[in-house]
Amino acid sequence: MGKWTPNTTGGWIAYRLWAAVGVPVVAVLYPLALSGLMFRFYASRIDRVAAGLGVAGVVVLAALVWGVLTVAAHQVFSFDGFLAVLAAAVVATIAAGLAVAFSQVGGRLVSVVFAYPSAMTALFLPPVVAALVSPTLGEVVLSGSDSLAIWLLDTVLVVGGLSEWLSDQYTLAGAAYLGMWFGIAVPLGWLIGSLVTLAGLVRPT
Repeated sequence: MGKWTPNTTGGWIAYRLWAAVGVPVVAVLYPLALSGLMFRFYASRIDRVAAGLGVAGVVVLAALVWGVLTVAAHQVFSFDGFLAVLAAAVVATIAAGLAVAFSQVGGRLVSVVFAYPSAMTALFLPPVVAALVSPTLGEVVLSGSDSLAIWLLDTVLVVGGLSEWLSDQYTLAGAAYLGMWFGIAVPLGWLIGSLVTLAGLVRPT
């Protein structure tokens, strides 16, 4: 079977227009769908484990793991180090429980809007919380956050003068670091959730 080609002038024009539109669309959507398939692969396995444990099971497991780390920190580190791990444990446990709870509500919209951002929060916020309590961790985590904030203000957030508005309204210190990483975790969760949804829509049935 050969490649189909139009045999009229109007057909050729439509053919070329579809090609001009289709090529960039495919060039954009294909890597996004491929990334979504990868995220969907790991998300489905994590979701199966979480569904088996349930919300209470995930909270208990997270509390147990972080509890062991907190006890170890109390034995090894200074009191500041112990408080840092304890604060991170509380944030991670709550965020993990929320992620599972939202995922079990059902529906793609709830998962994308709430479950994935909660999961990203469980990953990103605990180190920042610990860094706010521990000066030693703060030298690494908070200084890295400063560098990332400068890069975002100079690149991504330049659009619409958002970087100037943020610089005028906020100072990156204390709880503002939590706001920054929460502001990163939520859109990133939306992005990953959207990619997983896209992969689910285009996968073969």
